[in-house]
Amino acid sequence: MSKKTTEQSSTYDHLEKMRTSELLTNINNEDKKVASAIEKRIPEIEKVVDLVVSKIKDDNGRLFYIGAGTSGRLGVLDASECPPTFGVPDDVIIGIIAGGDVALRKAVENAEDDIFRAWEDLKKFDINENDVVIGIAASGSTPYVVGGVKEARKNGLVTACITNNYDTILAKASEYPIEVVVGPEFVTGSTRMKSGTAQKLVLNMISTAVMIKLGRVKGNKMVDMQLSNKKLVERGVLMIMEELKIDETLASNLLKEHKSVREVFRKYKY
Repeated sequence: MSKKTTEQSSTYDHLEKMRTSELLTNINNEDKKVASAIEKRIPEIEKVVDLVVSKIKDDNGRLFYIGAGTSGRLGVLDASECPPTFGVPDDVIIGIIAGGDVALRKAVENAEDDIFRAWEDLKKFDINENDVVIGIAASGSTPYVVGGVKEARKNGLVTACITNNYDTILAKASEYPIEVVVGPEFVTGSTRMKSGTAQKLVLNMISTAVMIKLGRVKGNKMVDMQLSNKKLVERGVLMIMEELKIDETLASNLLKEHKSVREVFRKYKY
């Protein structure tokens, strides 16, 4: 039986004998391979982005990420960052992890092995054919993710996946597979490393491109970000200062009055 790339033995050995500088340099050298692997998959990522934009914009649909372990955590992370960054409602991009929210901090035994659970989790959100499901699994064979994608596709949803092996069960179950193969991990089988990094970068690309195409960015500014803490308020003031060429006091007063960068820009710039 041939091994999946993610399970192949590391090209490095005797890691415990390496100096700290060697460990860090070698990990960094492996990480450099990730961006190149993603570059080869840009056409596939583009298709997924355009489909998600169409579903959200034209059909009032949503984007769901499903995953287990590291992959699930990365999906939840990406989804949770969209509302504060882009001001989008928190029910537009939704991350679901096998085992529920407790699994964000602690491994939940056997959660990823239940092939029926993901669809049950998705149904709690009244999922329908206007939505898109992206399954995330480094191995491409996680039962929780494969089962969820299969059921979603069977029920007429657009399905995609992010995996780090070729020709996997998950890729075959998805209409739009994104296979980012980054090679063996520095620590054999530790897919929280290069594979996880690749997943995070692809998720960044998908959600950011979707939000930009939905009009959640003006120029290069996050004009819809939630002003939920001092840092973000200060960022908003700086945006207004730079765009309107005004001083800090006036910019701060305008932001307090209109309560969003977009509203200030709408009234005084665009």
